[in-house]
Amino acid sequence: MTFRVVITGAAGLVGQNLIPRLKDDPRLELVALDKHAGNMDVLRHMHPGVTAVTADLADPGPWEDIVRSADAIVCLHAQIGGINDAIFARNNVEATQRVIAAAREGRCSYIVHASSSVLNSKAHDIYIVTKKAQEELIRNSGIAHAVLRPTLMFGWFDRKHLGWLKRFMERTPVFPIPGDGRYLRQPLYAGDFSAIVASCLTRRIEGLYEITGRERVDFIDLIRIVREESGLSTPILKIPYWLFDGLLRLYALFDRDPPFTSAQLKALATPDVFEVIDWPGIFGVTPTPLREAIRRTFRDPVYSAIVLEFG
Repeated sequence: MTFRVVITGAAGLVGQNLIPRLKDDPRLELVALDKHAGNMDVLRHMHPGVTAVTADLADPGPWEDIVRSADAIVCLHAQIGGINDAIFARNNVEATQRVIAAAREGRCSYIVHASSSVLNSKAHDIYIVTKKAQEELIRNSGIAHAVLRPTLMFGWFDRKHLGWLKRFMERTPVFPIPGDGRYLRQPLYAGDFSAIVASCLTRRIEGLYEITGRERVDFIDLIRIVREESGLSTPILKIPYWLFDGLLRLYALFDRDPPFTSAQLKALATPDVFEVIDWPGIFGVTPTPLREAIRRTFRDPVYSAIVLEFG
């Protein structure tokens, strides 16, 4: 007997890292849902045995029958970046409302939801507002669930965070850092987070968990590790925060979906220290040391060469 797991937002960072971990489990039947056609093509090419359906979850459609047939849902869909508030509401809130409605009509008995540590942050923006609303929808769904709040993630297929920064570093003569770069980060390896999600599905763990990277590192030192593990030598240049912010705002005038926005810069510079729980003990997952995780991310002979599209 197989257990049908529907993964929403499956073509993004976490989904693309999670599927390689789950697909060889004979007990699981995986169905991937995502609206990004190009990134879904990547997923289909890498994992031909996984059913992959391109669909916008904010719109009604045949995908709702797929959700109704799920035994469990891994809820990964989210709008992370952008400058249009309506898109955040559509993809984080309206899409989740439809997913939950279909799940209630079907046989789904369990949800794993990827929320975000920024819900505890001092920062305040449209991403945080809509992610809070999304999490509340899951917690009030009436379906057993695990809510996971990861910190900034990186790993294979990272197109928004360290992956984009590494590719930018490859193309530019100097790498700009806002201010002094001493912004404390607690990055989380997507491979470890995927192992946690897999553990939730196997053990049906319930509750709310802060999933924080276990090593604290300043942003500028994180960039140096990325540079070293990528075999690059790009000089790092500190520039005033106001100038960096101005350049981001200027760039946003020409790109409807910029990879890094002024709001994200503000969140980066906001001083936050996130709680570190014993997630290795709770979920039975061995954490990967930060430098080793970055090495795996950028030196994997297969996955490190694949770049997802924005959007």
